[in-house]
Amino acid sequence: MRDAHTEWGIVMKKFLATICAAALLMSGCGGEEAASDDMSGGMPTRVKAIKVLSTDAPLTLSYSGQVVDRDEVQVQSKVSGNVVEKYVKGGQDVVEGQMLFKIDDRQYESAVLQAKANLAKSMTTLAKERVDLQRDEELLRSNAISEQTLTNQRAAVESQESEVAAQQALLKKAEDDLADTIVYAPMSGRLGIDDVPVGTFSTAGNTALATIGLVDPVYVQFAVSEQEYLRLSREEREAKERGQAQPDFKISLTLADGSSYPYQGQFAEVDRTLANETGTLTVRTVFNNPEGLLVPGMYTRVEITGIKIPNAMLIPERALQQLLGETMVIVAQSDNTSAIRKVTLGEKIGSYYVVKSGLKADDWVIVEGLTNLRDGMPLEVTQVTANDMDFSFNPSDKVFDVEHNATAAK
Repeated sequence: MRDAHTEWGIVMKKFLATICAAALLMSGCGGEEAASDDMSGGMPTRVKAIKVLSTDAPLTLSYSGQVVDRDEVQVQSKVSGNVVEKYVKGGQDVVEGQMLFKIDDRQYESAVLQAKANLAKSMTTLAKERVDLQRDEELLRSNAISEQTLTNQRAAVESQESEVAAQQALLKKAEDDLADTIVYAPMSGRLGIDDVPVGTFSTAGNTALATIGLVDPVYVQFAVSEQEYLRLSREEREAKERGQAQPDFKISLTLADGSSYPYQGQFAEVDRTLANETGTLTVRTVFNNPEGLLVPGMYTRVEITGIKIPNAMLIPERALQQLLGETMVIVAQSDNTSAIRKVTLGEKIGSYYVVKSGLKADDWVIVEGLTNLRDGMPLEVTQVTANDMDFSFNPSDKVFDVEHNATAAK
């Protein structure tokens, strides 16, 4: 079995062979002579190199998010009938208890009148039975009737009392049904524009007359990787251990027109399981929305800032090269010769990548003049800074792509 040193040697040979072949093709008939001159210590190659950056790196996490209702309910009637009146229109803000619709109440008014009549009849019968009971009690004292007759009369009174109670319940239901012909808003919020027109037949507990959703505050939903979720959870846990109500990081929004949303968000809900297809976890943040600027369904860019990677080593993305699935950089050594190094990368931060292994803090990596460079070549090194090369920690702006964002927010 090959050891790690042997495997690395094979990778290096393939890398050098590939670069040599490219150099020969580009140099034409004089390729062998030029290559020979370079390898024998000919004219040094002019390059620009930047020192590996060691610092507490500010990490910005960016996601495609979508605004969703914090709560949404469908308004349904408790009784069946035709909608005969609307007190609101679609898109309107409503408050809890506000009248929305009226259902045809004629049959329910009739039911109330019938129930009142039945109750009055039952109460009249009860009054008669009670008079008969009082008479029988007096007759029993004078031995004019049997005790059984009195017992039967008492049972008749109790039966009629039950009948009165039943009729009272029926009247109560009829009155409730009549009251339910007015449909009220179950919560404060904004109506959707899917409300039904006058004349629609509403089936109790089935027909959606309108939809109401809360618009202040609202949720913004997006998906994070497992690694990012663990990082954010650790930040929250450490903040609680320090006695802070909220972690140090900030959650902000950039809208589709590039403008910044003026309010900060907070984590509200986290899904209970990772999505099998993407390996991501859906989270929801809550944002105040007093002006109603955020509309459910709107796409935004969510940025989480204020997280730092302590003592991170960073190199510019421009210094990286890919070969056979490996990530390489070329280092300018102290003797002004080139050396190829394999690196393991971490997070991308603006123009930089975090380097987990493969470099030292005092290394200088080449960021310009990489074409045709090989291991051990003489160099003429110009040392540059991040300002010289326009490198920064700021993430580049992302274009809002509705189709891409819709997929990412699911």
